[in-house]
Amino acid sequence: MIGKLITTGLLLFSILSNAQIMAVTESGDEVILYKNNTWKYTNDSANLAIQIVKNEKLFVKNEKTTFLVKSSKTNVGTWIAPQEWNFSKSKADSPSEFNFNHKSLDIYGMLIVEKAEIPVESLVDIAYQNALEVAPDTEIIEKEYRNVNGINVIMMKMKGTMNGVNFVYFGYYYTNVEGAFQFVTYTTLNLFKDYENDMLKLLNGLTEY
Repeated sequence: MIGKLITTGLLLFSILSNAQIMAVTESGDEVILYKNNTWKYTNDSANLAIQIVKNEKLFVKNEKTTFLVKSSKTNVGTWIAPQEWNFSKSKADSPSEFNFNHKSLDIYGMLIVEKAEIPVESLVDIAYQNALEVAPDTEIIEKEYRNVNGINVIMMKMKGTMNGVNFVYFGYYYTNVEGAFQFVTYTTLNLFKDYENDMLKLLNGLTEY
């Protein structure tokens, strides 16, 4: 039930299917208008101003991740540990290409592949703005540049509340000439510290093939 709830919300993370409306008030302040009839000042949050630092550590796939899930849209995929994770191909009208769920833990994930080529910094900003539509109290916990299996990504952690449940979104964001990629894992806030390493193991399977 929780996994379905979070997945339904995260479908709004898609770049192309969800655009907010930018507007200017009579006093000249820029605001963002959301589809749920809420709004927010563009300069009202320090989230977008969080400095993106570079983590010098090299992140590599875990030795237990032996099965490669390949995108049919591009040359990006992810290695998973089949004894720990199930995966399924999403429906044709879904913004995600694959959904993942841990076999024994309340952890879920999705790989979103889109053909829009945009700067990766813009990608994470769009992901945050779209997250606000799902959970208006969304906050960015951490952002940093990482090298994952030779791919330069931005890691971003966000937390928010949806239908009264507190969630953490932990993902990698990556763009190249073929498109934009969001590889996001998620769980409830109270479980995140216990499950963070398991989520990281899945994320670190991201690769080009």
